[in-house]
Amino acid sequence: MPDADPALPDDGEVVLFHARADGIAIITINRPAQRNALNAEVRHALTHAWRHFEADPALRIAILTGAGDKAFCAGGDLKEMVEDGMRVPPRDFIPVPYDSIELTKPTIAAVNGMACAGGWLIAQACDLCVASTSASFAITEVKVGRGSHWATPLIHMIPQRIMMELVLTGKPITAQRAYEIGLVNRLAEPAELIDTAIALAQAVLDGAPLSVKAGREMVMLATEMGRAAALTAARAAYEHTYCSEDAQEGPRAFVEKRKPEWRGR
Repeated sequence: MPDADPALPDDGEVVLFHARADGIAIITINRPAQRNALNAEVRHALTHAWRHFEADPALRIAILTGAGDKAFCAGGDLKEMVEDGMRVPPRDFIPVPYDSIELTKPTIAAVNGMACAGGWLIAQACDLCVASTSASFAITEVKVGRGSHWATPLIHMIPQRIMMELVLTGKPITAQRAYEIGLVNRLAEPAELIDTAIALAQAVLDGAPLSVKAGREMVMLATEMGRAAALTAARAAYEHTYCSEDAQEGPRAFVEKRKPEWRGR
């Protein structure tokens, strides 16, 4: 697992942050003995890690994973919930990318074991997902009398009847099944999970930064709007990209048969 970033000394025990020279950040929930459950310490550290990633202009994409091979993240810490007597969790209870945490950069979940409840939530919230062949996914709230309101956006990712079964039964699905229904982009053998996620991240980084940013925005607009409205909004989202230096550099590099030198402007 990656080493803790010295910029985050207080978070090193439960969340590891590794900033690679190629612009990839690897964030690791490091509580394997508790199946990487999201207690208050982890939630605080993870919030700090996401904000650190967003604020660093040298980092362009993040990979989120869990320590060990048993669990990506088992969701909220039920022992802590019992002790606190928690009822309805606040909206910012879990640091969710693009929801309770504001991010403008792409993210990849690298799921190395079970992803349950809040663990599924943060994997679902990432833009892309790579899963170990030994991973599993479950929306388990029905098993413990809690709520899975967070799963609402899942209807844009998988068929309704499959979502209905997952929510009503709480039974897990395998990584292979998650791949078949479109929840997972890539499957990898356990030992190759992070390398596979890094390769996918590097494929994203090969693209022009402004085109990647606008492309992500366009996909989200298309998810949330009707066809005509999404087309109009997407044109506006891409206008800055078309007017950038990179929009001239890309075609020029193609004609000159060389790799583009992206400047992000």
